[in-house]
Amino acid sequence: MKKSVLLVMITLMTMTVAHSQQGNFSFGINAGIPVGDIEEFATFNLGGEAAYRFDLSEQFKIGGVVGYSHFFGDSGEDEFGSWEVEDFQFLPLAASARFNMNQFFAGADVGYAVGVNDGNEGGFYYKPLAGINFGKIGALVSYSGISRDNFTVSTVNLGLEYNF
Repeated sequence: MKKSVLLVMITLMTMTVAHSQQGNFSFGINAGIPVGDIEEFATFNLGGEAAYRFDLSEQFKIGGVVGYSHFFGDSGEDEFGSWEVEDFQFLPLAASARFNMNQFFAGADVGYAVGVNDGNEGGFYYKPLAGINFGKIGALVSYSGISRDNFTVSTVNLGLEYNF
């Protein structure tokens, strides 16, 4: 856990220093529905992220993103009694790319999601996305996945982001 916090702090400091260079900061929030392997164990997902992307051209940006993703555990009853899955969290740390086409954009984040809660080791993180810009605010739809040991924690998300 201490290594995770240190890694997040270094990433944020690097992004802050990079802010004085040519590029864009963005902050976003998203909500998602768990799908695939995880849908039996989680009911809902909420997350947020901070990103910094450099302008490689007028249409293409590349940079880094750090986020937080919280999965709300499911509960229920069956013939063996009642059960409850605890909430679990991840800190995604990823490279990020965006391609802008007028007010529309598409992109992807690829990296590693650090598991925050006990027993959560994290895994390979990926997030393809598409959206539309309304000035400094963008609305997007995405699919995010965290893969580890033949099990994927994945969600279909809707989100908003604010670009500086």
